Amino acid sequence: MSELPSGTVTFLFTDLEGSTRLWEERAHAMRAAQAGHDEILRASIAQHDGHVVKSTGDGFHAAFAIAADAVGAALDAQLALAGASWPEVGDLRVRMGLHTGVADVRDGDYFGSALNRAARLMSVAHGGQVVVSQVTEELVR
Repeated sequence: MSELPSGTVTFLFTDLEGSTRLWEERAHAMRAAQAGHDEILRASIAQHDGHVVKSTGDGFHAAFAIAADAVGAALDAQLALAGASWPEVGDLRVRMGLHTGVADVRDGDYFGSALNRAARLMSVAHGGQVVVSQVTEELVR
Protein backbone atom coordinates (compact mmCIF):
# COMPACT_ATOMS: atom_id res chain seq x y z
CA MET A 1 0.00 0.00 0.00
CA SER A 2 1.28 3.44 -0.88
CA GLU A 3 1.81 6.12 1.69
CA LEU A 4 -1.23 8.01 2.97
CA PRO A 5 -1.68 11.53 1.56
CA SER A 6 -0.48 14.29 3.84
CA GLY A 7 -0.92 18.03 4.07
CA THR A 8 -4.27 19.07 2.64
CA VAL A 9 -6.36 15.91 2.30
CA THR A 10 -9.96 15.22 1.31
CA PHE A 11 -11.69 12.78 3.63
CA LEU A 12 -14.61 10.56 2.76
CA PHE A 13 -16.72 9.02 5.51
CA THR A 14 -19.50 6.56 4.71
CA ASP A 15 -22.19 4.81 6.71
CA LEU A 16 -24.77 2.22 5.72
CA GLU A 17 -28.15 3.61 6.73
CA GLY A 18 -30.35 1.27 8.77
CA SER A 19 -27.74 -1.46 8.99
CA THR A 20 -28.47 -2.38 12.61
CA ARG A 21 -32.08 -3.19 11.75
CA LEU A 22 -31.04 -5.11 8.63
CA TRP A 23 -28.52 -7.18 10.57
CA GLU A 24 -31.10 -7.95 13.26
CA GLU A 25 -33.84 -8.90 10.79
CA ARG A 26 -31.84 -10.53 7.99
CA ALA A 27 -28.39 -11.46 9.29
CA HIS A 28 -27.74 -14.24 6.78
CA ALA A 29 -28.65 -12.08 3.77
CA MET A 30 -26.69 -9.13 5.17
CA ARG A 31 -23.45 -11.11 5.06
CA ALA A 32 -23.57 -11.18 1.26
CA ALA A 33 -24.96 -7.65 0.99
CA GLN A 34 -22.27 -6.23 3.29
CA ALA A 35 -19.56 -8.00 1.29
CA GLY A 36 -20.97 -6.51 -1.93
CA HIS A 37 -21.16 -3.06 -0.32
CA ASP A 38 -17.55 -3.32 0.83
CA GLU A 39 -16.38 -4.48 -2.61
CA ILE A 40 -18.11 -1.55 -4.33
CA LEU A 41 -16.70 1.03 -1.93
CA ARG A 42 -13.17 -0.36 -1.98
CA ALA A 43 -13.18 -0.50 -5.79
CA SER A 44 -14.50 3.06 -6.14
CA ILE A 45 -11.96 4.40 -3.67
CA ALA A 46 -9.05 2.58 -5.33
CA GLN A 47 -10.16 3.54 -8.85
CA HIS A 48 -9.95 7.20 -7.83
CA ASP A 49 -6.51 6.93 -6.18
CA GLY A 50 -7.92 6.96 -2.66
CA HIS A 51 -6.72 5.12 0.40
CA VAL A 52 -8.96 3.22 2.77
CA VAL A 53 -7.76 4.34 6.17
CA LYS A 54 -10.11 2.01 8.00
CA SER A 55 -13.44 0.31 7.79
CA THR A 56 -15.90 1.18 10.53
CA GLY A 57 -18.13 -1.87 10.61
CA ASP A 58 -20.57 -0.87 7.90
CA GLY A 59 -18.74 2.19 6.62
CA PHE A 60 -15.40 3.48 5.47
CA HIS A 61 -12.98 6.27 6.20
CA ALA A 62 -10.90 7.09 3.11
CA ALA A 63 -8.37 9.77 2.21
CA PHE A 64 -7.61 11.40 -1.13
CA ALA A 65 -4.81 13.74 -2.20
CA ILE A 66 -7.13 15.42 -4.73
CA ALA A 67 -10.64 16.61 -3.86
CA ALA A 68 -12.05 15.79 -7.32
CA ASP A 69 -10.92 12.18 -6.88
CA ALA A 70 -12.83 11.93 -3.61
CA VAL A 71 -16.00 13.32 -5.21
CA GLY A 72 -15.60 10.93 -8.14
CA ALA A 73 -15.20 7.97 -5.81
CA ALA A 74 -18.29 8.93 -3.81
CA LEU A 75 -20.43 9.41 -6.92
CA ASP A 76 -19.23 6.19 -8.56
CA ALA A 77 -19.89 4.26 -5.36
CA GLN A 78 -23.41 5.71 -5.02
CA LEU A 79 -24.22 4.85 -8.65
CA ALA A 80 -22.86 1.30 -8.27
CA LEU A 81 -24.79 0.79 -5.02
CA ALA A 82 -27.98 2.09 -6.62
CA GLY A 83 -27.51 -0.35 -9.50
CA ALA A 84 -26.77 -3.36 -7.31
CA SER A 85 -29.42 -5.82 -6.25
CA TRP A 86 -29.75 -7.55 -2.92
CA PRO A 87 -33.30 -8.94 -3.10
CA GLU A 88 -33.32 -10.32 0.43
CA VAL A 89 -32.36 -7.02 2.07
CA GLY A 90 -33.55 -4.42 -0.45
CA ASP A 91 -31.56 -1.36 -1.41
CA LEU A 92 -28.45 -0.53 0.55
CA ARG A 93 -28.52 3.20 1.13
CA VAL A 94 -25.21 4.77 2.07
CA ARG A 95 -24.75 8.26 3.42
CA MET A 96 -21.46 10.00 2.66
CA GLY A 97 -19.63 13.10 3.81
CA LEU A 98 -16.63 14.81 2.22
CA HIS A 99 -14.42 17.53 3.67
CA THR A 100 -10.98 18.84 2.76
CA GLY A 101 -8.51 20.10 5.31
CA VAL A 102 -5.16 19.64 6.95
CA ALA A 103 -4.67 16.59 9.15
CA ASP A 104 -1.74 14.96 10.89
CA VAL A 105 -0.76 11.37 10.10
CA ARG A 106 0.43 9.23 13.01
CA ASP A 107 0.87 5.45 13.01
CA GLY A 108 -1.13 5.02 9.82
CA ASP A 109 -4.10 7.10 11.00
CA TYR A 110 -5.22 10.71 10.75
CA PHE A 111 -5.91 13.21 13.51
CA GLY A 112 -7.40 16.69 13.38
CA SER A 113 -10.55 18.72 12.98
CA ALA A 114 -10.87 17.98 9.25
CA LEU A 115 -11.84 14.41 10.12
CA ASN A 116 -14.44 15.58 12.60
CA ARG A 117 -15.99 17.83 9.96
CA ALA A 118 -16.15 15.02 7.38
CA ALA A 119 -17.77 12.70 9.92
CA ARG A 120 -20.32 15.37 10.91
CA LEU A 121 -21.22 15.97 7.27
CA MET A 122 -21.78 12.24 6.81
CA SER A 123 -23.99 12.14 9.88
CA VAL A 124 -26.40 14.75 8.48
CA ALA A 125 -26.73 13.00 5.11
CA HIS A 126 -29.51 10.59 4.25
CA GLY A 127 -28.89 7.26 2.56
CA GLY A 128 -28.03 7.83 -1.08
CA GLN A 129 -26.71 11.36 -0.44
CA VAL A 130 -23.21 12.79 -0.61
CA VAL A 131 -22.82 15.93 1.51
CA VAL A 132 -19.79 18.02 0.55
CA SER A 133 -18.25 20.88 2.53
CA GLN A 134 -17.88 24.29 0.95
CA VAL A 135 -14.09 23.90 0.99
CA THR A 136 -14.29 20.67 -1.02
CA GLU A 137 -16.89 22.14 -3.38
CA GLU A 138 -14.68 25.15 -4.12
CA LEU A 139 -11.66 22.94 -4.82
CA VAL A 140 -13.62 20.73 -7.20
CA ARG A 141 -15.25 23.65 -8.98
